[in-house]
Parts: sequence; C-alpha cells; structure tokens
Amino acid sequence: MTSRGTWAAAVLTLFPEMFPGPLGLSLAGKAMERGRWSLKTVDIRSFATDAHRTVDDTPFGGGPGMVLKPDVVDAALRAETTPGPRIYLSPRGRVVDQRRIRELVEGPGAVLLCGRFEGLDQRVIEEHALEELSLGDFVLSGGEPAAIAILDACVRLLPGTVGAPETLIEESFEAGLLEYPHYTRPQVWRGRAVPEVLLSGNHAKIKAWRQAAAEAATKGRRPDLWDRYQARTAARQNSNGTERATGPLAGAIEEEV
Repeated sequence: MTSRGTWAAAVLTLFPEMFPGPLGLSLAGKAMERGRWSLKTVDIRSFATDAHRTVDDTPFGGGPGMVLKPDVVDAALRAETTPGPRIYLSPRGRVVDQRRIRELVEGPGAVLLCGRFEGLDQRVIEEHALEELSLGDFVLSGGEPAAIAILDACVRLLPGTVGAPETLIEESFEAGLLEYPHYTRPQVWRGRAVPEVLLSGNHAKIKAWRQAAAEAATKGRRPDLWDRYQARTAARQNSNGTERATGPLAGAIEEEV
C-alpha cells in the first residue's frame, strides 16, 4: 500500500444503495472501521440534467436495450477526485487476475464505474481512457457485483486486514497455481482419512505434498494457468541454469485431484 495512508475507493453507480453491502461486514468491514480503506459511492443519476433524470438512451444503429448517456457519465467522472486508475466494469474487459489486484492495492485507490443496460457510450471510455475489467466470461445485470468482488479482493491484501499475513502467501494464484487441499478435525470423517503425510510432522514432506497437490489441481482444472506456470518455470530454469524440483508425490496426487 502507498505511504499516503488510507486506500480510497469510489464507486460510480445507478444503485448506490447496493454498497457497502458485504464490504461492510467481516474483514473488509472491520478494516474500514479501522481506517485501512474508505468507500465512497456516487449516484450517476444525480448528474442527469433533465426533469426525469434520464441516464440512458437508445443505441445508434438500432438494436435492443439502452446505452448509458455520455454526457451524464462524463459529468460524474469529471466530478470525482478519488485518486487511482479509473476502471469500467464490463464483460468486454480484460479478465482481472491476482496480479492486477496487487497492482491496485499498491496504489492510492481506485475509481470503479459500474455499467448497466447494454453498456456505456464508447466515446466516454475513450475520453477518460477507462480501463475495462471483467470477472469472467459471463454477463451480470450490472457492474455492481463485480465492483464488490474486486474491492473485496483488494481490501483483504491491505496491511492489517488479515490477521495472519502469511496466509496470503499460499493462496490460489499467488504463485501461479491453484491452492492445495485443506483438512481439519476429525481425522477420519465418513470413512475418509486425512492424508498421512499431513500428520507426519515432517515439514519438508508436507511442503512437497502441498506443492504437488497444487500443481496437480492446476493442471487438471485450469490448463491455461498450468501452461503459464510451466512457461514461467522454464524461463526461471533458463535464467538460473537449474532444474526445477518436482514434488515426490506428484503422480499419486494427480490421480486424486
């Protein structure tokens, strides 16, 4: 996080009552109470100038749905002074990943613009050089749930939000892999036993098992991540002139995951 102090977020939306929502609870809510971050909501409709507070209009060229008006959204963006990148939540955007989340946290904050209807007039996107981000290859009713998800991902990385910071290191995506499986008491549940290696007390073997389990899960469930992980590993091998160690239980775990 920047040395300026509180990480600031502003959300431009047609539905400010959706916030803080879950962001006001649990870790994010406690972090807000402690001043780790702040959340400002801006009602886009308040920048409409006609008697009906119109924020949308029919698209040029025809077609279904409505489009957010450029003059209204432009006025909202120009009035907003929260520092940081300006992000438009859109299914057309680049899929956000953990690396981008970490980049956002390292800055002073972010302004998130929530799309609605068929989207936003392209000229506003170009005028304000908005960064378009998406949660994935699916469509939501609006950008608000995506904004909540992105802010939650950011806030939990702020210093002091998570009680044990080391828990953030081994999470999914942090090392380019999905996270390994977790187990807790009872040791045997419905005939399923915890893997013996986790009961061994041998930290080196446990670490190797977890690495192999993470690799197996990533290879089986997210081949896109696995390919990128292998490419980065190969690049490190070439630069270091060393061979990558493979977990001794990788073959057995790959059958389980």
